[in-house]
Amino acid sequence: MGELLSGAQILCRVLVEEGVDTIWGYPGGAIMPFYHALPDVPEIRHILVRHEQAAAHAADGYARATGRIGVCVATSGPGATNLVTGLATAQMDSSPVVAITGQVPRAMLGRDAFQETDVVGITLPITKHSCLVADVTELADRMREAIAIAREGRPGPVLVDVPKDVQNQKTEYREPDPRLTPGASPGSPEALADPVSQAARLIAAAERPLLMVGHGVILSGAYDAVRQLAEKTGMPVITTLLGISALPASHPLHLGMPGMHGEVHVNRAIQRADVIVGIGLRFDDRVTGNTKGFAPRAKIVHVDLDASEIGKNVPVALALVGDARSVTERLVTAVAPRGCEAWLAEILGWARPPADSYRGDLSPDAIVAGIHAAAHDRCTIVTDVGQHQMWVAKLYPYGRPNTHITSGGLGTMGFAVPAAMGVKLARPREDVWAISGDGGFQMNMQEIATMVQERIPVKLAVFNNGYLGMVRQWQQFFHGKRYSATPIWSPDYVKLAAAYGIPGWRVDSASELEPVLARASVAEGPVLVEFVIEQEANVFPMIPPGATLSEPIEAEPAVGVRE
Repeated sequence: MGELLSGAQILCRVLVEEGVDTIWGYPGGAIMPFYHALPDVPEIRHILVRHEQAAAHAADGYARATGRIGVCVATSGPGATNLVTGLATAQMDSSPVVAITGQVPRAMLGRDAFQETDVVGITLPITKHSCLVADVTELADRMREAIAIAREGRPGPVLVDVPKDVQNQKTEYREPDPRLTPGASPGSPEALADPVSQAARLIAAAERPLLMVGHGVILSGAYDAVRQLAEKTGMPVITTLLGISALPASHPLHLGMPGMHGEVHVNRAIQRADVIVGIGLRFDDRVTGNTKGFAPRAKIVHVDLDASEIGKNVPVALALVGDARSVTERLVTAVAPRGCEAWLAEILGWARPPADSYRGDLSPDAIVAGIHAAAHDRCTIVTDVGQHQMWVAKLYPYGRPNTHITSGGLGTMGFAVPAAMGVKLARPREDVWAISGDGGFQMNMQEIATMVQERIPVKLAVFNNGYLGMVRQWQQFFHGKRYSATPIWSPDYVKLAAAYGIPGWRVDSASELEPVLARASVAEGPVLVEFVIEQEANVFPMIPPGATLSEPIEAEPAVGVRE
């Protein structure tokens, strides 16, 4: 007879079997048996967050930084519902997060019991898989299945809901069956052979080809293959927001980011291209603008692991369904060597200096350059959502793969601070900067307490302009400067840092950047640096809603209202 374990012990045992060493959570009544069992499992470090949403974001950051699953835990009812935004964030950005939630006892299900919520029903649309486990004899296999689903193919979040009485029940524990192996990924070499050859011929015949790379390149580790493909063909390379750092910014073929806030020459290249090879991206609306006018001259070759993404947003000439790295490696073998010197020179000839919309000397350019100089390219940058996110994405010269982590698809304010905790535990020997605006920072700034208690030395940067900056920018451009509900008050961040017992600095001018960032860089624990920037600084260029990539706003709008 096998070992007799409770459901709570089984949950812990499976996590250890799967190599999980760090989890993020917050205890409560319905998940209490799990927390009772946890101290007997020294292999797992539990991080007590201050809000369950932060647990999901931290698990997400950990998963993005390691390529392994990130695990978060919450109780039933409000604990479980507080995970929702974090799970939706992970779903949109294909991050393998596993959420374990407690549930009321089975006898109380459907009776409006205290802290009862149908979290499976709530999360089905925003997870890759959600389930309630009502039989303790199935718990181990259901947990293993959930973890496999999170990892396999296109990664994504899963949720396992476990009633309290199931956590307390005991059953014979069975080791995993080694005969049960994950299913094969789509896109076998045989199936892809002819499409790869067709793609190679399209690239060879193109006069103005482009290579667009997205998050799938990061997820699959296709960095070398992408670089080899670019160098062998001479194709200029565009990286989406979540594809940033897939190719070093210093590479001569690197152009930058496309889309709503992409540079003019990058978007113009898309509009003039005759072939676009898109690897591991969704062609979402922030990249394409109005799809009716997107890349009107281009034949699109779309490489993606998820067949449902092919042709969903833009028509494609050729689909290559499979893992980004394996497909790109086959493309490298299939393509003939060529160059695109004239085309690259033409694109670079369209490049323009950034619009100077800053009053005072503490510009976003100076701040980003200062952080990079202080970090010596030995750090990972985690950004929140808003103007600062775009400035950092466009200005920071990323040199190493997967060193830019942000919320892309869902655009979740409050992401950076907790996600950076997960990244820091994943990469303890390098600096991690969490860069936020004053709005997003206040959404999860309580997690400074988690950093202090758990000794997680994240470096916090706040771009403070006294507004919800990106919304204010839209109000300025499209709503006649009617700044409705966008001015936002902040606490004294230096005193806030002191209240948590960490160093804090306020930077008002560029002359203060170097000394403050030097001190922040050598500090051993968490630190906070506030950058007081121009209140109405804007991100340029910008594609207006409903416009094509050929219709950018490049400077301050003319007087009047544009609807």
